[in-house]
Amino acid sequence: MNSKKNNNFKSSHTGHGTAKSDTVFINGSIYTVDERQPWAEAVAIKDGVFVAVGSNAQIQAHVDEHTRVVDLEGAFAMPGIYDMHTHPDLALAPGYSGYLEVGLDSPTPQDIEASILKYASEHPGDGWIYGQYFVHFEFRKAGIEPGRAWLDRIIADRPVAILDRSWGSIMVNSKALELAGIDAQTKDPANGYIVRDSVTGEPSGILVDGGYAMIHAAMPPTPMHALVRAYGEGVQYQTGRGVVGTKYVHVCEHRLNALKALDDAGDLTLRVEAAISWQDDIFPVRRRWELLAGERHFYRSARLNAGAVKFHFDGTHETQSSYFATPYSGAGQWRGSLNLAPEHITDLVVDLDRQGIRVIAHCTGDAASDIFLDAVAEARRRNGPDGVRHHCAHSSVLLNENLPRFKELQVTADFSPVAWYPYPFSLARAQANGEERSQRLFNFKGVLEAGGVAVMGTDWPVSNINPWIGFETMITRQNPWDQSEERYYGSPISLEQAIRVMTINGAWCMELEHRCGSIEVGKSADLIVLDRNLFELEPRGNIHNTQVELTVLEGSVVWDRHDRFGGTSWQARWRKDLPRFYDKI
Repeated sequence: MNSKKNNNFKSSHTGHGTAKSDTVFINGSIYTVDERQPWAEAVAIKDGVFVAVGSNAQIQAHVDEHTRVVDLEGAFAMPGIYDMHTHPDLALAPGYSGYLEVGLDSPTPQDIEASILKYASEHPGDGWIYGQYFVHFEFRKAGIEPGRAWLDRIIADRPVAILDRSWGSIMVNSKALELAGIDAQTKDPANGYIVRDSVTGEPSGILVDGGYAMIHAAMPPTPMHALVRAYGEGVQYQTGRGVVGTKYVHVCEHRLNALKALDDAGDLTLRVEAAISWQDDIFPVRRRWELLAGERHFYRSARLNAGAVKFHFDGTHETQSSYFATPYSGAGQWRGSLNLAPEHITDLVVDLDRQGIRVIAHCTGDAASDIFLDAVAEARRRNGPDGVRHHCAHSSVLLNENLPRFKELQVTADFSPVAWYPYPFSLARAQANGEERSQRLFNFKGVLEAGGVAVMGTDWPVSNINPWIGFETMITRQNPWDQSEERYYGSPISLEQAIRVMTINGAWCMELEHRCGSIEVGKSADLIVLDRNLFELEPRGNIHNTQVELTVLEGSVVWDRHDRFGGTSWQARWRKDLPRFYDKI
């Protein structure tokens, strides 16, 4: 189908009252993701649902004097997209709380030292200096061991805690360890560990995975105003990028209250599945058992669902805590760490499956995902084959023999774009993985060819919240900005496959595919209009900066880039301007 770029759609609405349809979009190049009817010119919407999909002539039967008619003038449209793994609170709330922000993607030790000293001078006293980020790879390049000794040299009389770029560890000084009550006698948490001196057992100042929740437990909680603003701006940005469904993974009661405040105010302009932290992987969850026992239902609405639990089964590649089937190169027999015993994992997955609670399992190593799939297989054996669809988060490296199991067990493979294409952070990850594992990174193609369901999760702030960057790079596996860079890891997929990943597969992951994810009669009227036709351009360098002109959710315009409907009954909740996040990595 052909289309032309267009920024000024025509709209007419001739009356009020009961209409054959509330709205029709005509003269579009509409890609439906419906295999029976992949393309359409027009759609009709009534009561938030598509009531007709077809040609302009066919849609005319659904138009009367009360129908709003929007002429797309050849613009490209498609179903709304899904981001199945992200953390607006972790990305934004620290800044809105007044915490330290180094502000660089791969800061050097010198950058971090300067940022700490500047923050200390601007915020005098004895309070916490807490913020983000440091990068292990940059310390290794500089020949510096990150930890308490390095931080104590900078500031020793007040607590300092700096998160790493992958959110897999934290670096703290001696004062922070003292306030958290962590010393040589402190036991490692079950879901992480404390890096120690090999002789004395004293903490080095690096705490991995659940270990750094011990630091957060000693700090004041994130203020509610910062959480509400963080989630609100995350929703606004995602809506403006065409996202109609998302998962905010790792929440506690405070975060659920922030999301409910947005929902109650009418500002939740996409569907959110919030996943309660199973352990204190990042921050304390003080009412976990009450939430799982039933309080989670208090937050339920048409847009918000807290029916999932997030586990960290293993760690991250950068800290060599991802749990692999074979040892890390140059690390003896070290294969990484599993945060929970396999028996613990199996019993929990079986029990949560029985309760209808989705398990979202952080699995970056191939052995971690293998154990998770074994646990789901046992849940299917005990509880029946048609239980809740569980979710393998990151799926960074998978065993080839496990690829068919995603279909067999009805498990979603969620891939995050932090290393789909080469740039400094992903190259550091590839160095930690080794060449063989790097070529198995984020195996969309393998899961899809085996008949499974793959989805994309931006995993912001670990990677960029703009889903169109991941969209382009799952097709190219190359850097969108540096055309001279030819390296890539893993296997690209086709445009058609990528669109399904971003639409109907996301709806399937949220168990909504029967009413969302494609443009079909009877489904929710979710639609996005783009400034370009994805089928008429070279993907590399041309998809990542796609602009969404309109986002329509359940028949209502929730994002209007040029405020075309301003001052009318169709005025969008979000229009013209998006929050200016760090939009390129």
